[in-house]
Amino acid sequence: MTDNTPVDATITIRIIKNFEYRTVKNVVLHNIKLDTMTVGELKKIIIEKINVTPAFKPFRNVDYGILNNSQNLIINLENDDWILNDGNASLASCNIENETEFSFFNREAYEIYKSHPDVMKWE
Repeated sequence: MTDNTPVDATITIRIIKNFEYRTVKNVVLHNIKLDTMTVGELKKIIIEKINVTPAFKPFRNVDYGILNNSQNLIINLENDDWILNDGNASLASCNIENETEFSFFNREAYEIYKSHPDVMKWE
């Protein structure tokens, strides 16, 4: 993060309920403190949004836990290094900047989809 990067950021989270059906809904979070907020705290905020926002009611039956920093439209299958595993790391230390986009999903569903990414159940 450079000195001119804002500390308060706006980030977009793609909540992925289902990979095969491409069931995705975005949530935009404002005023995220990149220098003090940890990956674990961000996950808690996202889960809270899912649990209290009426539009996310169909998304509540998934055990989310993986946060992935990817520029791919839905998910980057080639590089698991983008997965943010360290819940204690600050967002700034993970090179997160203003207007970063993440995917948030279930790890088991991701591994199944990763083994057969060409399976599309809605086509």
